Amino acid sequence: MTDISDRALDEAPADEWRSYDEFAAGIDTYRLPAADLSGIEVGIALTEGPSIRLRFEDARTVTWSADGAFATGRESDPYDAVQVRPDVLFVNLPLTSRHRESITLVWSTTTGRALAAHSVIQAEATEEVPQVTQEFWSGVLEGVEPSGEAPGPSRDLIGKRNVYRYSPYHLYEHTYMSSQRYMWQCLQGVQRGHGDVDMSTVWKFADGLYLFCFREFKIAVASVWLHDLGYALQTTGVFLGLNGAGEAEHSKAGGRIYPLGSVDYPDVQPV
Repeated sequence: MTDISDRALDEAPADEWRSYDEFAAGIDTYRLPAADLSGIEVGIALTEGPSIRLRFEDARTVTWSADGAFATGRESDPYDAVQVRPDVLFVNLPLTSRHRESITLVWSTTTGRALAAHSVIQAEATEEVPQVTQEFWSGVLEGVEPSGEAPGPSRDLIGKRNVYRYSPYHLYEHTYMSSQRYMWQCLQGVQRGHGDVDMSTVWKFADGLYLFCFREFKIAVASVWLHDLGYALQTTGVFLGLNGAGEAEHSKAGGRIYPLGSVDYPDVQPV
């Protein structure tokens, strides 16, 4: 049973936009448990992108190397892993070897399919442009014959409206407007009453599994989520952004999904 609190029901002042670390505090309460990948080695070849090789040294540390966009020697970084389905892993590297960057990977041991998202806080803010940028690749596990459809951009969420409960006092509504934007509002939390339309990206990974990422305009923050819209109705995610002190910060997130409904456009479709 999901606990619901009567906390954080006061409307946030319209002229006091909350910093990323303020609204992210506690937003991982209903996250799925962490997975220990100790001893596992994985190679991922990304289509038109880098190849990445990882060795998970223990429950917290991964050593990895890559070419292309991630070209590096052997690096050691923290990692966070969640087994979102029996054969699907969501793995985030909140990089310490590189400042203001993260790499998020999803892969299936059944299909051999994988994807990667690279999030970067840019050095300077530019008006009307999200300061945290993201790049995406589809890929395959090395040594596994891939099966099924390759991950890629999807329009499946357009028109859908869901609420997401991340903790007893974090409740947000999302409406997926187009292939490029979504609308959100905070129903419960320190942002209650705040909302906006921000840039978003949706990729389908497998049946019912969608990578959803957003990049905000008002503050320097972006996220990577894996929505399980099958029977589980659970989401697992991470944030990268600048906190109230202007420092780069990584946060875990996760929660439960409650579909509210959807609309179908009768003729002209959104972009």
